Amino acid sequence: MPRRTPRGLIAAATAASALVTLAGTATAAAPAPAAPLPQGRVFMVNPVQSSGDQTLADAKDSADAVPASAYATAALRNLDGSGGLSGKWASVRSDTGTSAKTADAASYNRHDDQFEQVMAYFWVNEAQEYLQGLGFGTELPGANDRVQPVRINQWGADNSFFTDKKAEIRFGKGGVDDAEDAEVIVHEYGHAVHNAQVPGFGTSPEAGAIGEAFGDYLAVEVGTHADARYGWPRTADGACVADWDSVPYSDAPHCLRRIDGNKVYADRVGEVHADGEIWSRALFDIRGALGARTADRVIVNAQFGFAADTSFTDAALKTVATAERMYGKSAADAVRAAFRARQIPGV
Repeated sequence: MPRRTPRGLIAAATAASALVTLAGTATAAAPAPAAPLPQGRVFMVNPVQSSGDQTLADAKDSADAVPASAYATAALRNLDGSGGLSGKWASVRSDTGTSAKTADAASYNRHDDQFEQVMAYFWVNEAQEYLQGLGFGTELPGANDRVQPVRINQWGADNSFFTDKKAEIRFGKGGVDDAEDAEVIVHEYGHAVHNAQVPGFGTSPEAGAIGEAFGDYLAVEVGTHADARYGWPRTADGACVADWDSVPYSDAPHCLRRIDGNKVYADRVGEVHADGEIWSRALFDIRGALGARTADRVIVNAQFGFAADTSFTDAALKTVATAERMYGKSAADAVRAAFRARQIPGV
């Protein structure tokens, strides 16, 4: 409600002295309309997932290989105004070629190297905004709430990774270039989150598997949240990770890994990606029992208490304890049941 503010008292020196009070209602200036945010052209998670078309192929980065309906135009939030893809939560640069400009970000397609830069910025920002929406950085400790350096390496092999030496994410090319698939982008961001929570995380085989599992799980969670947020279609299996990136090296229906498999602790083979499917299924079941928001608050918050070389058993017990501290015994029982279903010892 506007405050009434005296605008002044005027004394008139006349034969009959009088005070005249000029009073009026202060009128607040209308706020200037916010400038429209720059827009970027991105895939709705990935083309296979949004279309359900398992016949899509890379065709050497051909623009015509993917229908226009696989793209969406979305706001590029939290930019720093420099004109490039740098902002509050991400800073993207290319090792080769021309860096993307925000003024042109809505015009690139997958044939352009700059398209992957836009994808990387949008989805890293989306992932941190998702964590912020869960309370990390406000009521809970921040989880990689910093500018995340990202490099798009057009020379590189078909491999992407997070390196703790520079706390940097690097995306390679080959087949479907990695940064064309949002789930690959967010998976690597999951490693950055783990490292921010526990520096050097993943120094034992089981900790490494947990890292891969969390990356897969976070990728599915952020993509699912974005689909709901923007009203994007999802017509492929949501529990499948990186449907598009895996097209060149998997049979249809394409899938890099799954988070709803049936592996148990005894199925470990000593390879972190394969063994990670044990842990990611437990996380998936926690989500099913508690709902996405509660589950993810527990899962991410528990990770602050992991050791860099944690075992499945110790990490599971820490997650159970975190659930009880945050939400009580019934939540803890649901989390314990998910880990017991994976036959993780000592839980």
